[in-house]
Amino acid sequence: MVEQKLTVTLLTGRTIEQGIGKEKGKASKEYFDACSMCYMDADDMKKLGVKNNTNILVSTPDGSVVLKAVRYPRSATPGLIYIPYGPWANAICSDKTTSIGMPSFKGTPAEVAPAPEMQVLSIEELLMKEFGR
Repeated sequence: MVEQKLTVTLLTGRTIEQGIGKEKGKASKEYFDACSMCYMDADDMKKLGVKNNTNILVSTPDGSVVLKAVRYPRSATPGLIYIPYGPWANAICSDKTTSIGMPSFKGTPAEVAPAPEMQVLSIEELLMKEFGR
């Protein structure tokens, strides 16, 4: 049975592709492709009824963002999603530091839903949505 939403735990972090894209420039296609995606477990993708490179809506208590779903290539990771560092991850992670000076980018409760009719925002569109400029 295909579920409409999946409850997961969000992890964020660096990837080689994100680092390469950052070196090419945050306005580059490489950066966009590397950071506007979400790694998911293959079985979780099946449960949700999404295929590789299908748009999904990831929502946390701090916001929502549309990303491309990408099957995690290394191992099974049921119940976990991974988004590379960047503005798309920042849009849904809390900015609270709990007095340690660094927000938590690991262990955020999230929901994932198919979003084939929605588009992944460019970095300019995302910043306009988040900051109004």
